[in-house]
Amino acid sequence: MKDTNQNFKILVVDDEPDILEFIEYNLKREGYEVYLASNGQEGIDKASEIIPDLIVLDVMMPVLDGIETCRRLREDDTFKETFIVFLTARSEEYSEIAGFNVGADDYIAKPIKPRVLISRINAILRRKAPAETSDKIEIGNIEIDRESFTVRKDGVTIPMAKKEFELLHLLAGKPGKVFTRENILEKVWGDDVLVVDRTIDVHIRKIREKLGDSYISTVKGVGYKFEG
Repeated sequence: MKDTNQNFKILVVDDEPDILEFIEYNLKREGYEVYLASNGQEGIDKASEIIPDLIVLDVMMPVLDGIETCRRLREDDTFKETFIVFLTARSEEYSEIAGFNVGADDYIAKPIKPRVLISRINAILRRKAPAETSDKIEIGNIEIDRESFTVRKDGVTIPMAKKEFELLHLLAGKPGKVFTRENILEKVWGDDVLVVDRTIDVHIRKIREKLGDSYISTVKGVGYKFEG
C-alpha cells in the first residue's frame, strides 16, 4: 500500500497545530505526500499550487471556515477530481449535512482515531483507480454482474428486482461515496416524476433484507453509501 500511496498528494487544513502534526505523521507513515495549511484561505491558496488528490478540511477555522472553503473549491473546475473529507468536532447533524451539501465526500469526527483516519482515506483514494472495463463489481463476498443482471453473495444468487439491482450497482460502484437522494433519483429513476424519496427508502430496505444490514449505510439527512 505504501508504494502506491506515494503518488497521492493530501492537503490537511486545520487551525490546530497539534491536529496538523498528528495527521501529517500518520499519513506520511502510509507513504502519502502531505501538505499543511492553517486556515481556509491558506488552504485554497495551497490547493491551487499543488492540486491535491484529497483535502482533509476542518469545519471550524478562522479567516475562512471549512464549509465556505469547500464551496469555493467546488466552484473551481480545477478541483473537480479532488476528494474533500471534513474533520468535525461537532456532533450536530446539520454540520455534517452542510458539508455534504457543499460537496464533501466524507467526514471524520474528532477526536481522530488513526486507524479510522487511514481506513477512510485509503478507501476514498481507491476511487482514483482506473474504472473497470468489466460490468462486474466484486467487493468482499458480494459479486454484482451487470451483464447477466445477477447478484451473488458467497456464491449464492440473490434475486433482485430491476430497480433494486440498479440502485445496488450504483452504490457499490463507488464504495464509501455518499449518494444524495437527488443523485439516486436522477441516476436510477431518471425522468420518472412519480418517484418520491420514500421509494428509495423502500428499495434500500428490500436490498438490506436480501443482503444483510451491514452493506448499505444511511447518512442521516443526506442519503446512502455502500460500505466497502
